[in-house]
Amino acid sequence: MIMCCIVSFASITTECMAQKGEWIVLFDGGSTDKLRGYGMPGFPGQAWKVDDGALVTQTGVSNVDLVTKEAYKNFELEFDWKVSKAGNSGVFFHMQELLKLEPGNGNSPNWLDNFEMQILDDINFNDTAAIRSAGSLYDLITPQNKQLKPVGEYNHAKLIVNANHVEHWLNGNKVVEYDMGSEKMTMLLKQSKFKNNPNYGKSPDGLIMFQHHGQQVWFKNIRVKRL
Repeated sequence: MIMCCIVSFASITTECMAQKGEWIVLFDGGSTDKLRGYGMPGFPGQAWKVDDGALVTQTGVSNVDLVTKEAYKNFELEFDWKVSKAGNSGVFFHMQELLKLEPGNGNSPNWLDNFEMQILDDINFNDTAAIRSAGSLYDLITPQNKQLKPVGEYNHAKLIVNANHVEHWLNGNKVVEYDMGSEKMTMLLKQSKFKNNPNYGKSPDGLIMFQHHGQQVWFKNIRVKRL
């Protein structure tokens, strides 16, 4: 994957933030005011559409990931998601807009740099490894106690990041937990595809990102609160 540095369109800011513990609605089924395209000043209307109260990725167009307009360090994120057959996506956090997507490459710019809560059709996607399945910490930790809805039905997800401790929740069950910077995480990274990237997971703060992987995926009822 070829990457190069760029200057982001908008700097990450922590001004005018809601108070800790107060829910912020990122998407209410209509307004996209709190989201924009990665490396873009506005919402990527060709890559994402609002349909029946959900944000829906569009196929056959250039992939553009969605990011929050504000940065979140310690937070709890809740959202509902579903995918099309063989659909793939993910939710990333502490994103920095330092890299750009190269033409012809369908991967997100920063997928090799940041922790990802995987979103996937576990049955029909061409990679069925459990460590890269829905709810996993992508390619690092396999989800446990998972109860995944069938393709076409919404799953309820929760991502908690608080003082380096991270939890993935799916349909009411905690399926993954880990501590960023821990000895265990260091060992996992040394044994993974990320072992040659010294910047992986090192950002202490940043944007939340919803991935456009090229397949169709739906997000709705998205809200976040700072912890």
